[in-house]
Amino acid sequence: DSWGIFAFLCAALCNLPAVPALNGTEELGAGQSIQKTYDLTRYLEHQLRTLAGTYLNYLGPPFNEPDFNPPRLARAERVPSATVDLDLWRGLTDNARLAANYRAYSRLLCYLRGLDGQVGTVELRHRLGHFCSSLQGLVLSIAGVMSSLGYPLPAGPAGPPTPPGAPAAPNNFLKKMDDFWLLKELQTWLWRSAKDFNRLKKKVPPAVVTLRIEARGF
Repeated sequence: DSWGIFAFLCAALCNLPAVPALNGTEELGAGQSIQKTYDLTRYLEHQLRTLAGTYLNYLGPPFNEPDFNPPRLARAERVPSATVDLDLWRGLTDNARLAANYRAYSRLLCYLRGLDGQVGTVELRHRLGHFCSSLQGLVLSIAGVMSSLGYPLPAGPAGPPTPPGAPAAPNNFLKKMDDFWLLKELQTWLWRSAKDFNRLKKKVPPAVVTLRIEARGF
């Protein structure tokens, strides 16, 4: 009868903890790490669009003019460049692309932190600080992806904002030019990284939740 069925279900539920055969496990692998890194990259792209507009307005003309496209100066070569042929870039191994991204964002983060103490407005310093925190998260996230895929991190620390012995900008215009190229390269790196992680997440299956049931004791 119904009371008998109800009593049986209650007894079964009460004895569930004593059944060692029921285990829920969540496999957190590379797929989930890659997805999170991709999402963070897209978020940083969105965040940088607002930050770059605000910072270029802070620099003033001609840096905030839409058609301003100056040649890259030798001084700007210290900033890691993303201007690599796309076919050549795609021909690299996943490990090589991840290592290049990790090194580039580590260095770009150092330069951005150097800007944080130079700007004269509280709002812009706050935005730079928030962006630096997000970019630090991206560096750590890339390291997590490399670890989950079994790749070693690139050797060597990231360089400081101004390498020892490097001359400072001789005038304010060249200093602004350095800042301009920093933002420009960062935009290109984020655009390309989003494509990298989008392709990579299609190659690595996402994390799955499995329910393992063993038939011991029956």
